[in-house]
Amino acid sequence: MSALSAFAPQTLGSALEPGLGREPTQALRGEARNPIGLDGLEFIEYATPRPQALGQVLEMMGFCLVARHRSREVLLYRQGDLNVVVNAHGAEARAGDAPALSAMALRVRDARAAWHFVLARGAWEVPPRAEVMELHLPAIHGPGGSRIHFVDRYRDFSIYDVDFVPVPGADPHPPATAGLHFFGVVQYIGPGRSHDWTEYYGELFGAEPLPDERRFGIMPKGKLLRVPALETGGQFVLQLIEPEPDLGLLDNGERLQRIGLGVPDVMAAVQALRARGVEFIETGVVQPGQRGALTKTYLGSVVFELVHSARPEGPGR
Repeated sequence: MSALSAFAPQTLGSALEPGLGREPTQALRGEARNPIGLDGLEFIEYATPRPQALGQVLEMMGFCLVARHRSREVLLYRQGDLNVVVNAHGAEARAGDAPALSAMALRVRDARAAWHFVLARGAWEVPPRAEVMELHLPAIHGPGGSRIHFVDRYRDFSIYDVDFVPVPGADPHPPATAGLHFFGVVQYIGPGRSHDWTEYYGELFGAEPLPDERRFGIMPKGKLLRVPALETGGQFVLQLIEPEPDLGLLDNGERLQRIGLGVPDVMAAVQALRARGVEFIETGVVQPGQRGALTKTYLGSVVFELVHSARPEGPGR
């Protein structure tokens, strides 16, 4: 059975919708089977019709605008090893008023080989979008119409050297605020779909489920999948969150919902980000603490989760 044979058509083509009643936690640990030579996340992409407004939120979170695309309304924000692409180009950016996570890029040893590997196991190809003299990043369909790219240029020569122009006077490698780094990606899924998505990510990427009793952060819900990496610092997790019909909040939309950011000291990070104007949720059990913290929602959809993670630094990271 192919990796996608258990998926209804809406899984990969559903519209991006506001989420209701689902909250995440995440984890990071150990070595795992790695069939495509994964080495972490290269970038996360937001599609938005309001790039300046989203840019202001990212700057509050410590990101700096470092480059602009040569021919499209696409911006690159960075801090430390975190790259966030803000895409205001084309129909995808005009799909709604609120920003939406539209893509993630995976670092791999060989992008073409990784792409062919997952296509052979049932993943759906995204047609090339590159124009003349632009770099083509192979991609497959992800949840809710998103894309999953494969990138093998992320060291001395990167993908940004081809398609982006540096912002004059900007530090191309601004330091990370309070040690922020990619920790994982939260994905909303349909009711009873945890097994399907676990099989999908396991077959394509070698992702392995963590025990249900292993919990991190401040909101222990969902299924945690550990995604392998070639180097210690590249591992991350995928968090699968089903809707909660018992709360009367049934949201069947499937999509990438938000990113999780690891920090070695959560409260120090909260203090540093508050000084930059970031507000955190402080209601009920959702209180900033050494296990984690959750920001308020900005622009109707943009929210960040902090999770305690003393990530080891691998070579070249």
